[in-house]
Amino acid sequence: MTAPRTAEPSQDSQTVAAVVTAAARAAASLVPSASPLVPGTPVSDPETVPLPPAAASAVSASLTGEVSGDVVLVLSADVVEALRNSPVGKMDVASALRPALEAAAATLGRVRVTSEREEEPVAALDGLRDKGMFVAVPLLADGEHQATFALQVNLPAVRGQRGSLDLLRHVAMEVTVEIGRTRMTVQELLSLHPGEVVELDRAASAPADLLVNGTLIARGEVVVVDEDFGLRISEIVTDAAELGSVQA
Repeated sequence: MTAPRTAEPSQDSQTVAAVVTAAARAAASLVPSASPLVPGTPVSDPETVPLPPAAASAVSASLTGEVSGDVVLVLSADVVEALRNSPVGKMDVASALRPALEAAAATLGRVRVTSEREEEPVAALDGLRDKGMFVAVPLLADGEHQATFALQVNLPAVRGQRGSLDLLRHVAMEVTVEIGRTRMTVQELLSLHPGEVVELDRAASAPADLLVNGTLIARGEVVVVDEDFGLRISEIVTDAAELGSVQA
């Protein structure tokens, strides 16, 4: 009699695990740690999610865009303590870890992070159960478990119909013009002084971005209108153009 074969993971589940591991690696690069964090073995069973021995808090957020779902980053007590007792004052844990979540989301495509919040670790992970495809990845420093990255994703949402867009026609939205960004360490922030120039990640001749609720809608040239700054639109991004065609 032939011995039964152990079921092997499907190719799809292996692909998802690899994608989530890449997202976890991107997040790990921006999580405070005395030693670099590296991803461990991914787990797809919510009942067996590995937690750091000293799990103190978790940051949860929603994902929207090409991929929708939820993400949770469970943190050790050392990370939480470092953020709450930083040289520049007490940091909000959720806000401080948002760049790590954004880095993870960027590996998934055009995906945005919203509604980040600090939660108790077990409660945060319970919020991911029975919602969609789930993968958790431990983050290790010198072989020690320091954090856990967990991701739950849903199938892409179907675009809204014209009727739902009509309902939103008169809703006020926050519009922001961004000329560039940069990243600085805490040490660099502490060394800033009046007159110092902070270099941004964009050339002087490059167009500025027009964002609506944090979403890139258009690009253009910064101009002065009656002594106030303005933006002369030069390009509408693809999603905004498609949205306009639905409204027409």
